[in-house]
Amino acid sequence: MKKILVGALLIAGTFSASADTKWYKKDKGSHIEITQQGGRTLGYSVNSGVKILTVDGFAFKDLNRNGKLDKYEDWRLSSEERAKDLASQLSLDEITGLMLYSTHQSIPGTTSSPDPTKQGHYNGLDFKKSRGIAPSSLTDEQKKFVTEDHVRHILITKVQSAYVAAEWNNNLQTLCESIGHGIPANNSSDPRHRGSKSGDEFDSGGGSQSAWPAALGIAATLDPANVKRFAEIASQEYRALGITTALSPQSDLSTEPRWRRLYMGYGEHSGLVADCVRAYADGFQTSTGDSCIEGAWGTESVNTMAKHWPGGATGEAGRDAHFGIGKYAVYPGNNFEEHLLPFTKGAFALERGTTQVSAIMPYYTISYNQDPSGDNVGNALSKYMIKDLLRGKYGYEGVICTDWRVAEKYVDHRTSNGKPYGCEKMALEEVFYRILMLGVDQFGGVNSTDNIKKAYALGVEREGEKAIRARFEESAVRLLRNFFRVGLFENPYLEPSKSQAIVGNPDFMKAGFEAQLKSIVMLKNHNKTLPLSASTKVFIEKREFTPQSDWW
Repeated sequence: MKKILVGALLIAGTFSASADTKWYKKDKGSHIEITQQGGRTLGYSVNSGVKILTVDGFAFKDLNRNGKLDKYEDWRLSSEERAKDLASQLSLDEITGLMLYSTHQSIPGTTSSPDPTKQGHYNGLDFKKSRGIAPSSLTDEQKKFVTEDHVRHILITKVQSAYVAAEWNNNLQTLCESIGHGIPANNSSDPRHRGSKSGDEFDSGGGSQSAWPAALGIAATLDPANVKRFAEIASQEYRALGITTALSPQSDLSTEPRWRRLYMGYGEHSGLVADCVRAYADGFQTSTGDSCIEGAWGTESVNTMAKHWPGGATGEAGRDAHFGIGKYAVYPGNNFEEHLLPFTKGAFALERGTTQVSAIMPYYTISYNQDPSGDNVGNALSKYMIKDLLRGKYGYEGVICTDWRVAEKYVDHRTSNGKPYGCEKMALEEVFYRILMLGVDQFGGVNSTDNIKKAYALGVEREGEKAIRARFEESAVRLLRNFFRVGLFENPYLEPSKSQAIVGNPDFMKAGFEAQLKSIVMLKNHNKTLPLSASTKVFIEKREFTPQSDWW
C-alpha cells in the first residue's frame, strides 16, 4: 500500500531540478509538501520565505535563511544534538519566549472573557464585528505574543471545528516559520474528550472530537487497556487539530473525596492509578512504523505533561489550591510516599519506548511538613520537591512546567490570582529566580518575559553570565527536544479536509461510546428493577443549584 501511495504522489508531484536529488514536492494549497526516498517528509509555506537546501540528495529546510545546513535543521541527527545546537544560537529573548506558556486561546478568539489575557481581537474588533474575517485568522494578541514575545507554547481551548482548527494551525505555523530561527508552535490542550462544551481551562471540550468517560469513569472499568485505547484515538484527533502536547494525564491519587477535581483522576488505588497513567502516556506518546523519528517518538506522538507532582488530591479539608484557602496539602495517614507511585511507577516507567512522560507539572500546594529541612513552600518553589526528589532521586530528565499563575503576585486567600505559596512576600523576580535555579523550565500562564529577564540579571550578579546562560540553555534544550521528537520542525502543517475526516469519525465515536458503557457500575438492583421494560416511565427530579460568585 505504501508503494502504491508513493507512486501516486510521484506522478502528481514536481521533481526538484537535479537528477541527483531524492525528493519531490507537491502543492497542498496552504503549504508545500516534500516527500523523499529514504528521508523525512517536509512541509513549508511559500509565504514564510523559507528555502529548501539539497544536501547529499536530500531536502532540508533553511529555517534561519543563512544558506547553509545547520545541525538543528538536519533531520538525520538526534533530537538532543539538534536541540543543543539551536539553544546555543538563540538570543535571551528567544529562550525566555520558549519558557512562556500562552493563556487560553479559543478559535476563533473572543472578547467575552472577563480576563483580558484570554481575549482575542481582530484589528481591534470582536470577531462578530470584524466584517467577515475568517474564523481561522490569528488574533491581534496571538500575532503579538508570537512575534514580540517569542511565545511558541500555545494553549488551545474551544475550536469552532476541526477544519477551522487545522487552518488556524497552518496560519500560525506560517507566521512562526517566517521569523527568527523558524521555531514552530507547539500547541497544547487540557483534556478535551469528556464531552464538555464548556471550554474551561481544565476541561477544554469544544469541537467535534469523540466523547469518552472522564478519567474516573474510565478507571471504573478496572482495565487500563481502555485507557490506552482512548489515548491512541485521542492522540490522532489531537494531531489532526494541530495539538502536539497534552496537559495530562492527571495523576493525582484521589484520597480526599471532597476535592473538586477528583473525577479528573483515576481514583484512590495507587496501583490502578499508576497503570492508567502509564497506559495514557504510552498511548499518546508512541508512534509506530514509518511515523517513527527517534525510537518510539514520531509524527503520531503527542507529548504528555503528567500532573500534579507530587500529588494534588490531598488539599486540607478538600479545599482546592487555586485559592489561598487551599494552599496546604496534608497527609493525616503519613502516606506521602504512596502519592508518588502514580509518577514513579506510572509516568516514569513507560513500556512502549518513550521511557517517561515528556513533561511534569507540580501542583500549587505546600506539601506540609514533608521537606526534612522544614521549608514549607509551594511544590514548584521547593528545593526538596523539585531538585532533591524529582530531578535528583527519581532522575526525571524532561520539562518541568509550573501550574498556571504560580509566579504571580499573591492577593489574598479568597482569590485565584498569584499562588507563590510560602513565598508571598518575596519580590517576583526572586520567585522566578528561585524556581529557575531549582531546575524548572517553564511558567504556565505567564505572558511576559519581564520577570524571567530580571531573574536572569540576578543570576548574572550571583552566578556569573556564563553560568546563568548555561542554566537557561539547559531549559531551552529540554523544551526544544519535545518539538523535534514529534516532527514539528520538519512539517507542522495540516490538510484541513483530512483533519475534518479524522476528528470525531464514526469509528472513534463508537469506541468512545463503548467505553462509556463499560464505565457504568451497578451499585444496587433492588427487587431486580433492571433491566427496564420498554414501557417503563422514569421520574428524575430536577436539581437546583444556587448562584455562585466564582468557579469552584
